[in-house]
Amino acid sequence: MAEKDQVRPLAPSIDRPSSDEDDTTSHRRTLGCRKFIKWCACPLSFLLLLAIIIIVLIFTVFHVKDPVIKMNGVKITKFGLANTLTPKPGANMSMVADVSVKNPNVASFMYSNTTTSLYYHGIMVGEARGPPGRAKARRTVRMNLTINVITDRILSSPDFGSDLVSGVLTMNSFSSVPGHVKILSLFNKHVVVKMNCTTTFNISTQAIEDQSCKRKVKL
Repeated sequence: MAEKDQVRPLAPSIDRPSSDEDDTTSHRRTLGCRKFIKWCACPLSFLLLLAIIIIVLIFTVFHVKDPVIKMNGVKITKFGLANTLTPKPGANMSMVADVSVKNPNVASFMYSNTTTSLYYHGIMVGEARGPPGRAKARRTVRMNLTINVITDRILSSPDFGSDLVSGVLTMNSFSSVPGHVKILSLFNKHVVVKMNCTTTFNISTQAIEDQSCKRKVKL
């Protein structure tokens, strides 16, 4: 008896999506990707634009510039050494220094106590202190500092005799203005504005014959 042919079950059919369904699914995925890119690109573009604006402001408007100190003039209010070849100890001499501080920044320059020291041939013969204050944005503040000179130190100098004969006194002044500039509580710069001046006084006329100053900013 011949063996009967074995009948094997057919494999289950697999439903394959039609080409129209493929196109619809692909289109949906493309739209989803575009929406995702759009939602991500908007915040990133805003952050990038904000970063560019901040960088530009830092190097332009918010760039902290150094204040500028200037000696506008020195006025002699008392000059007990004038018109005498034999000055006595205790003779009075006082000066008023007109100092200005220019603030070129968009924020105020806050400074603490200012000091101006007066030297005669390397010997400190007077000092003046000014109160703390504020130079407003892009403004200039002026200070009148009164210096009471210790004349005994001038008289005891070995160079005083020759200066008295020549009729002129040469003195050096040193001014210091420490402070800081703060912009939007983010940019804070501490500086010390310094100035050295050499001034020549005429003993007879009590006038200033010559004056030269050098300025420096210490961070």
